[in-house]
Amino acid sequence: MSDSNSNAHEMEAYRYSDGSITYPGHPVGPDGSEPEGTVDLSQYTATVVTWTTSMATPPGVRQPNTIAIVEFDVDGEPVRAIGQVEEGSELDIGDEVEAVYCEELREPGAGIRHPDSQEWDGFRFVATE
Repeated sequence: MSDSNSNAHEMEAYRYSDGSITYPGHPVGPDGSEPEGTVDLSQYTATVVTWTTSMATPPGVRQPNTIAIVEFDVDGEPVRAIGQVEEGSELDIGDEVEAVYCEELREPGAGIRHPDSQEWDGFRFVATE
């Protein structure tokens, strides 16, 4: 279901003039400035801060669904992200993970919104070996 990382898909974070980086990106950074550039977080590894498994998921989201909060170190700047964990990946706090592109994070036809009204792809975290 997931492809290996490629240049076609980026986990895009924004970099600001004060050196901070946010994911997802915001039009105004912590220092009040506009973004100065982007960083592809899928080119970095991250450390698991915490994780949980949801047994009661929204329509179209796999069940059970394990999600994790991870922290990337981008040139000394911490960047946190939350996302699904790849099925079959067992992880614990402190484990190293990488972001892997996935075409469908959930089933497009299962929700109440029209499938064409939103994007269905994104990144999942998988433990590095």
